[in-house]
This record gives sequence, C-alpha cells and structure tokens, in this order.
Amino acid sequence: QPVEATDDAFWDQFWADTATSVQDVFALVPAAEIRAVREESPSNLATLCYKAVEKLVQGAESGCHTEKERQIVLNCCRLLTRILPYIFEDPDWRGFFWSTVPGAGRGGGDEDDENARPLAESLLLAVADLLFCPDFTVQSHRRSTVDTAEDIHSIDSCEYIWEAGVGFAHSPQPNYIHDLNRTELLKLLLTCFSEAMYLPPSSDSSNANPWVQFFCSTENRHALPLFTSLLNVVCAYDPVGYGIPYNHLLFSDYREPLVEEAAQVLIVTLDYDSSTSSSPTVDGTTTGTAMDDVDPPGPDNLFVNYLSRIHREEDFQFILKGVARLLSNPLVQTYLPNSAKKIQFHQELLVLFWKLCDFNKKFLFFVLKSSDVLDILVPILYFLNDARADQSRVGLMHIGVFILLLLSGERNFGVRLNKPYSVRVPMDIPVFTGTHADLLIIVFHKIITSGHQRLQPLFDCLLTIVVNVSPYLKSLSMVAANKLLHLLEAFSTTWFLFSAVQNHHLVFFLLEVFNNIIQYQFDGNSNLVYAVIRKRNVFHQLANLPTDSQSIQKGLQRKKKTPEPISRTNSQDGVSMEGSRPAAPAGPGTLKTSLVATPGIDKLTEKSQVSEDGTMRSLEPESSQPSPEGNQPSAVSDGDPWSGEASHPRRDRRRLSSASSSGQWTPTPDWVMSWKSKLPLQTIMRLLQVLVPQVEKICIDKGLTDESEILKFLQHGTLVGLLPVPHPILIRKYQANSGTAMWFRTYMWGVIYLRNVDPPIWYDTDVKLFEIQRV
Repeated sequence: QPVEATDDAFWDQFWADTATSVQDVFALVPAAEIRAVREESPSNLATLCYKAVEKLVQGAESGCHTEKERQIVLNCCRLLTRILPYIFEDPDWRGFFWSTVPGAGRGGGDEDDENARPLAESLLLAVADLLFCPDFTVQSHRRSTVDTAEDIHSIDSCEYIWEAGVGFAHSPQPNYIHDLNRTELLKLLLTCFSEAMYLPPSSDSSNANPWVQFFCSTENRHALPLFTSLLNVVCAYDPVGYGIPYNHLLFSDYREPLVEEAAQVLIVTLDYDSSTSSSPTVDGTTTGTAMDDVDPPGPDNLFVNYLSRIHREEDFQFILKGVARLLSNPLVQTYLPNSAKKIQFHQELLVLFWKLCDFNKKFLFFVLKSSDVLDILVPILYFLNDARADQSRVGLMHIGVFILLLLSGERNFGVRLNKPYSVRVPMDIPVFTGTHADLLIIVFHKIITSGHQRLQPLFDCLLTIVVNVSPYLKSLSMVAANKLLHLLEAFSTTWFLFSAVQNHHLVFFLLEVFNNIIQYQFDGNSNLVYAVIRKRNVFHQLANLPTDSQSIQKGLQRKKKTPEPISRTNSQDGVSMEGSRPAAPAGPGTLKTSLVATPGIDKLTEKSQVSEDGTMRSLEPESSQPSPEGNQPSAVSDGDPWSGEASHPRRDRRRLSSASSSGQWTPTPDWVMSWKSKLPLQTIMRLLQVLVPQVEKICIDKGLTDESEILKFLQHGTLVGLLPVPHPILIRKYQANSGTAMWFRTYMWGVIYLRNVDPPIWYDTDVKLFEIQRV
C-alpha cells in the first residue's frame, strides 16, 4: 500500500546502506519487482523517484562533505540508474519526470508551486553540480579544514576541469576514488538520456531528446567545463600506461571505465541532425557578428556549439593524436600477446570522430592537412577487414565506410593515400608492396568478395570512395590493379548485371575509376594499364553486351547455377600477411541490434566538379549535365524508406517496366539499352586500340613472355594527344541528411545498449529504437 512521503525511516533504508555497489543494487532490485510496484502501487514508485532526486539535490547543495552524504548520493544514483529504464518503457510514465511535484518549489515547500522545476531538470542540474564537487569528484583547491569548505555554488567549475587538453593546461593528480564517483554519475546521466531507446525510429528530426536538450542548454552552468572534461578525458587516455608490458594484469585501471562512460555520454549529447539546421557554426565560420544576430547563434545544444567552435591547431592536434592512439590500440597487440591493454570502445570513438568532422569543418581540414589522417585510415581499414564476415558487426562496417566517404570528398585525402605503406599491421589480406591507396583497394576488394551478404548495400559507397580518390593515385601496385579488374570482371557478368535493377551502377563506378587514372595519372600507372590490356576481353564483352530478351533470359539462367555472390576464382590472392587471423563470423548466439536502412548513394552524396584550379563547385541536381555516369538514379532498393521521392523520371519508367505479373522486377531490352548506351568505354577502347598492337609486336619481335619488359615499355609510353579530351573530375561529397542522422542514432544507442552489460542497465526492457537479435 502507499507509504507516506514523510515516512523518512521507510525511505531512508533505500540509500542508507554503507557499502553497496551498483551491481548489488541491480541484484537487490529485480526487474519484476520494479514493474510490479509500477503497476500496483504507482504512488510508491513516484515517491521513491522523487525522494531519490531530492537526496541528490541536497547532496549537491551541501557539497557532500561527509562520507555518509557521499554514500547516500551514490546509492540514490545507483537506484535511479536501475529504475529509470522501467519508467521510460511505459508510455504512461514517460512524462512523470517532466512534471512538477506539488510543494517541491526550488527552495523547499514554502515557495509557490509556480517556480517548481520539473523533476528531470532538478535531477540533471544536481548531477552536473555533483560532477564538480570538491573532494567527491574533483580535487579540492582548499587545503584547510571542513569549516571553510568550498561553497559549491561559488566555485568556478572551469578551474576544476578533469584533464588537461582543449582549453585547459593543468592535469590534476589522478585520484581513483574521484574517477569511480564520476563514472557512477555519468552512468546515471547516460541512463537519463536513454529515453531515446524507447521511441521507435522516425525520420522526423524534430523530436529532440528533452533530457539532452535541457542538459546541453544554458540552464546548465557547467556545460562548458563538463564538455571539456569529457573530451579531454577521452583524448588524453593512454591505455598502454607507461609502456610496461602486462601492467594491466597487475593493477586495475580506474581510468578506463570513466573514459568509456565519458565517450558514451559525449556522443549522445552530440546527437544532433545537422542537415536541418542552417546554423553558422556547422561550416566552421563563426564570425563575431553571427553571435549578436537575432537568430540563435548556431545550435542551441551547447555541446554541439562548443565542438563546432574549437579552432586552435594545438587543440586539433591533441584530439587527433588521442583518437588515433586509441583507434590503433587493437593493432598494437602484435609482439607479446595480451601484453597491452585492449580497449573495447572503438565504435564510440568512430562516432565521436565522425561528429568532429561533420560539425567542425576546420577539424576535417586539419586532419587532411598532413599524413596524420593515415593514422585514422589504417585502423579503420583494419576494423573493416576484421569485421567483414561478422553479422553482428554490420554497424561497425557502416560507420567505417561513412567516415572514409566523408574524407574522400576532399582532394587532400586522395593525395595523402600516395604515401608508401610500411607499417605492417597483421591483416588477413595478400602481401603487397605499395601505398596506402593499395591497402584501401585490397581491403575493399576483400570486403566485396568475402564479406557476408548484408554488406551488399555498402558496395556503392565503397566504390564511390575509390572513384573519389582515383584522379589522385600516382601509382597502383600490381596486386591492387588486379583486384580492381577482378571486381570489374565479377560485376560485368551477364547474370549479375541482369539480376538487380541497380547492379550496373557498380560497373559505371569502376569504369570511372579506370578513366580517371588513365586520363589524369597515366604516367605512374603502368601496372594498371598492363592489367587492363591483359583483361581487355572484359571491356569488349561489356561493349558487346547482348540486349535481346533471349540473351537476357540466358544470362539469368546462369545465375541459378552459380548462386555465389561473386566468384572468388581467378583472383590470385596469394599468401596472407604473417601473423594475421582470418576474419571470423560471429559466434552463435552473439547479440546484435538492428539498424535502420541507410539512404541510397544519391541521397548520401552530392556531385561536385573539380575545376582546373582544383576548386570544387557543386553540380545542382537540376542542371542535368551529362556526367560520365549518365546521372543514374540512386542504387536504392525499392523498399528503402528514405527513397520516397519519385524525382527521377527514369525511376518511374523502371518501375513500370518492372511491374510484371509476379510483382517482381524483370530486366527488359529497353532497360538494358538505356544504360548500356551510356557506358563510358571510349577512353579505354582508345587506349587498347593504340597499345595492344604495340605490346603484341614487342612480344612477337622479342619472343617475350616476361611481363617486366612490357611494363618497362608501358612506363615510357605516352598517350598524349591520342586519348579523348579529359572529362571533368566528378567527386561525390557526403551531404548531411536526416536519413543518416537517424541511422547514427540507432547505431549509437545499439552500441551503448550492448556495451553496458555490467550492470545490464537496459537488458530485458522494452526498447523500441531497435530490435535485439541473436546471430
């Protein structure tokens, strides 16, 4: 039955216990009991929440000077972390924290109820205060007795930032008790923010998370120092410690749980759809006047605002070095197995890196300014290659590819890829000698030919990245050149081309890669030219692709015999690198969370043309310029939720031609003709016309079967004046859109859900943002 709110003896027993841990609270308060109280005595649950928040507010007011007060605060914290998900899962309760409690004015019961804060606001402000509470979560600056204890309201929390780095030079003494207390408070904060998990995904970006919105607003006087603390704690963390092997087995690292929690809180507070805002800050151009303008200057979310305004080189350097150090951590595990601590939060780091590049263009340009970008690229390629066979890591594959797509829209990225690749990270790929561009192409080939089926939607993105960088690649290795031709061979088989409406896009992308390299980088690319000559029949077959119904049917028959997605034959893979393990599929029973569909490549990118002087101008979709690719509609499946606009006339024609009796799409001669006529084969055909007779002549004259002589000839050959006029370089730049914003939200919360197993904060509650599936 209902217990009076004034019955202190009853309520105090919930937080008076001395030594409990968050795990104890989870064990003592089972899910069934919370649900039973919620259904049968709702007033008791309401009182419990209200009382627990009240205790946190009192702790924040008093500054938690005694051990007993600190214990009460921590226990309330744990209790609320346990209960909140059960409040969120019930739509009737969801508004409870946003209601005001009668008589709970800000100064106790004597004031009017008018200025009572909603419970959620009191809770968030108390947590923010407690995160800068001397001797509890930060080092006290006073060296005297308790009576002159610092008044928590007069302290300037900017002097108490947790770690040196962006905007703060002083690194406080590490204190593991403070780290543990911060971690518990951040866990509660993350749980408050997790209301988002209980709402189904929607492309409507207006439903911002009210908890995040309030916490990151000007109402929170600690917003700046807290943002800085979280960012610095993450970027300053060095899991290897002082470089003593095996040190992590000897003593527990109190920093790591804090760093993980900080990374998770940070990415959730930065969940902001930049495509809907035309704020001055997102493009990095904040001017003094924009600040005095009538419109709100940039996003109201202060965390996004601060992130977009970081601009000092040394801050960028600190962030980039930190993120690269942490992302490379799993790759350092080479010489002594298990000698270094292996971090598990690389997915959160990738989301953070994405947000940095997306919200702060100056940071993006800084990353691309030097070859430091390769310190981000190599770990991403490592993760992509490692996760390619694992169904439970589809999300990781997507974010890695999205980051590379974003980077590939900038010329500098392609230029940086020419740096020789010498660090030998053990990866399950063929051994090669070459550049970072070779590494990228070889890994992408591996993903396409030996990843699992669910990665097919990514093929467009992978090849778009290769197209974007291709005009800048000075010299591909023979291994990479063969991989590109093997992809073309696989994608241009008749059954593949005729079996799905968008498969021919992949051939267009690859032809565009060859054209870019031949037109703009012919001189250093004799390996690729040689590979093209050797595989010339593939190009001739494409030029002579049959378009009559009978041949189309015959091509499709072949598919029934070879269900293999892409033949792995005739790709000379050679030996894998030493010390590498093959990419493993997920173990049976592995949990994974579902993801929303990603937008098609035409929604994900916009075309820009590179002018003579290297500047880019956007090609508006309206100006239907005949691009080499023939402006195809996107390769989105018809079931794609984000592709509702029928803006492409070709698309409608395709729909009509595809409405056969079974409702299944079927290829028609008209359809094949419509894109076959646009295949950009002129440059390659001209190259073959000029070079093949010359190469054959050398072989006959010198009786050669040795490729080194032919390569030498090709190295010194030139096609100046013989090729068609170079086409303008087209780059497909990533553009923010609400589809990707929603994808990131579901991916991020899915990662957080699965990573928080001890204690299992959300396990077995009724989340709606994604489904939990077993592999």
